[in-house]
Amino acid sequence: MEVAYKDHMGSDLSVVNAARISFGKEVRKLGNKDQRLIEYLAEHGHWTPFAHTAVTLHIKAPFFVARQLGKHQVGLAWNEISRRYVNDTPECYTPAKWRMASKDKKQGSSEKTIKHDVKPFQDVALRNYKTMIQLGIAPEMARMVLPMSTYTEWYWTGSVYAFSRVCKLRLQPDAQKETQELVKMICATIEPLFPESWGQLLKGVVCEPYARIIHPVNSLFRDGPEPDEDNYDEKKEYFHKYTVQDWED
Repeated sequence: MEVAYKDHMGSDLSVVNAARISFGKEVRKLGNKDQRLIEYLAEHGHWTPFAHTAVTLHIKAPFFVARQLGKHQVGLAWNEISRRYVNDTPECYTPAKWRMASKDKKQGSSEKTIKHDVKPFQDVALRNYKTMIQLGIAPEMARMVLPMSTYTEWYWTGSVYAFSRVCKLRLQPDAQKETQELVKMICATIEPLFPESWGQLLKGVVCEPYARIIHPVNSLFRDGPEPDEDNYDEKKEYFHKYTVQDWED
C-alpha cells in the first residue's frame, strides 16, 4: 500500500486567519496566541476554519480497504482508476499472516494468526482476467473475476479537518488493521503540512508510527520527477518551523 503527496493548499496560518476574519483581523506569522487559538478551535469543535485548507493524495490500496475509506464522503473528493477503461494485469495484496475470527464480536479479528497461502487462487483469477481480455471480452465484464485483494488507485482531496475525521475513526482499536496501516501513512503525509492543526485535531489518538515515517514529497509517483533537493529542504524547514513540540516547550 502506498500514500503519495500530490498537492496542498493553505497552512496552519490559513486556519488562524479564517478564524480571525470574524474580528476583521489577519496575521502574517504564527505566534503563541495563534497556536492557542488552533487548540481552542479543535477542542470546541469549531471546524470551519480548518475547512479552508486542502490536501490531495495519490493512494494505492486493495479494494477492501478502498471500499471502507470510500464511505467517508463529507468534505472529500474521490477519483479512482476505472477497470472499465484500464485492462492491464493488476496486482493483488497478500498479507504475511491471516488473523483468526474474533469470538466476542461479529466483525473484526483476534490477535491469533495462522499462515495460509492464497497466492495460487489469486494467480488463477489474474490468469482468467488476462485470458478474457485477450479473447476480446470487455474490461467492464472481465473485471468481475478479480478478487477483493486487487489493488486500486485513487486521488483523494479534502480539508485537513475532513481527513482528521477519517483518521480518528479508522485508527480506533476495532478498525481493520490493514485500514489502520494505510491511515497511518495518511497521517505521516499530512502532519508535516499542518503540524499545529493536525496535532490538535488528532489529540489523544494513538498513531505513534507516523511521526517516524520519512515523507519525501512525490517519492511514490512512478512517473513523477524526484523533488529538487534545495526546494525540498526549504519546504521541510517551513513545515517543521512551528511544531507541537515547540509549542509545548
